[in-house]
Amino acid sequence: PPPGGAQRGCSMSDTASQVLLGSGLTVLSQPLMYVKVLVQVGYEPLPPTLGRNIFGRQVYQLPGLFAYAKHIMKIDGRAGLFKGLTPRLCSGAIGTVVHSKVLQQCQEEDQVEEVRRSSKESSLEKVIKETSQEMVARSAATLVTHPFHVITLRCMVQFIGRETKYSGVFSSFVTIYREEGILGFFAGLIPRLLGDILSLWLCNMLAYLINTYALENGVSTMTEMKSYSQAVTGFFASMLTYPFVLVSNLMAINSCGLAGGHPPYAPEYSSWLDCWSRLHSEGNMSRGNSLFFRKVPAGKRYVWEEKRFH
Repeated sequence: PPPGGAQRGCSMSDTASQVLLGSGLTVLSQPLMYVKVLVQVGYEPLPPTLGRNIFGRQVYQLPGLFAYAKHIMKIDGRAGLFKGLTPRLCSGAIGTVVHSKVLQQCQEEDQVEEVRRSSKESSLEKVIKETSQEMVARSAATLVTHPFHVITLRCMVQFIGRETKYSGVFSSFVTIYREEGILGFFAGLIPRLLGDILSLWLCNMLAYLINTYALENGVSTMTEMKSYSQAVTGFFASMLTYPFVLVSNLMAINSCGLAGGHPPYAPEYSSWLDCWSRLHSEGNMSRGNSLFFRKVPAGKRYVWEEKRFH
């Protein structure tokens, strides 16, 4: 058998287990993502209530994750919390396979180069090289799976106008192609790619700086500390790049023939930069980032008929 046969078999089983684990996590997190997307759009079906913040002060708050999910269940039942699950599972599975294959290809090419190279690379060069490989793999996976991501978001946003335009995965592909052409499948792709790339580089470079300069060698729990620093920098990077996620999701549903993508729920944006500047001027750049202790937007009035703030 070829020398790489066993290695390929091992990587295939690794990919299969990643797909299974990813699918399980996708199912579990689906209600959370569903609520998050509706909040990102600005849909508020429940009026603010008087509650207490983390400091114990009385403030008007918007319903959190559980109250919002309960409202969805009251209308659509438990199964209603899993709208858009099929295209999201497809996206996760295909993305995992593409990411794994592209990363493997990059690493194999790098191994060939390493044999030719005589000098040993520094730890910073190693981090830059590995981050670049991960960036290529992630970007390829995002590019291939973005059409499924667009369908997922549109399936979820149908809750606002009670539409059934996007039901099956195949029929959704046909609808988008007929109405918007090929470009419709890639609505919101640029801010999503930019956010992913920025988050990855921020996370890895911050982790490198902390591990190299802040954490001294010789600590008994060194490996543990380094894994914690990776988690902390990952969280920090995702917080900083959240506006890209929000803008990408809003652009994916903008002017798509659903109530949630048209006025009064959403303005019709001319580009993702227009969307960004409008959200920024309204102070909505972090809308949907937190699903707990949600404050009422300052200076806004709740309009019951439209179920949103003005």
